[in-house]
Amino acid sequence: MPESLEHIDKNASKEEKYKQVLIEIKSLVQHEKDFIANLANISAVLKEVFGFWWVGFYLVKDNQLVLGPFQGPLACTRIQLNKGVCGASWGQSKTIVVPNVHQFPGHIACSSASLSEIVVPIIRISSNNEQGQVLGVLDVDSEYECHFDDIDQHYLEQLVRESIEPCFN
Repeated sequence: MPESLEHIDKNASKEEKYKQVLIEIKSLVQHEKDFIANLANISAVLKEVFGFWWVGFYLVKDNQLVLGPFQGPLACTRIQLNKGVCGASWGQSKTIVVPNVHQFPGHIACSSASLSEIVVPIIRISSNNEQGQVLGVLDVDSEYECHFDDIDQHYLEQLVRESIEPCFN
């Protein structure tokens, strides 16, 4: 199991870094069955490679999102369904990209330094191709406006689909 990310080219394009990170994360999670350990390492890899302000997970427990493994400053501990960006992503079962969090109705300001955000739901795979149950969300914040784009959405959704959702199923 790798213990360093030095082989990831930090000068590569964002898309190239994501491609390298996906390989790294698959390697990290393939032999570890504990999903909390996997979520912790995934948070660390994303924070270290991309330098995001905050990256982590909220997990659905008792009909609310509860803070899980993360990297960054202190965070909100609990988020209600359809509240803030994380609660909206959970409620709508879809990725939400917010260029400016101050323009998102009902945004929950865990940190005033966060200016943009992307939240990707973690969905239990349904055996009959119906919409699966949301088990949690991957939340990534930036201290810059308009930080996240289609590249981030594509690769973070791929990361969740290939490396996180299987841990729950």
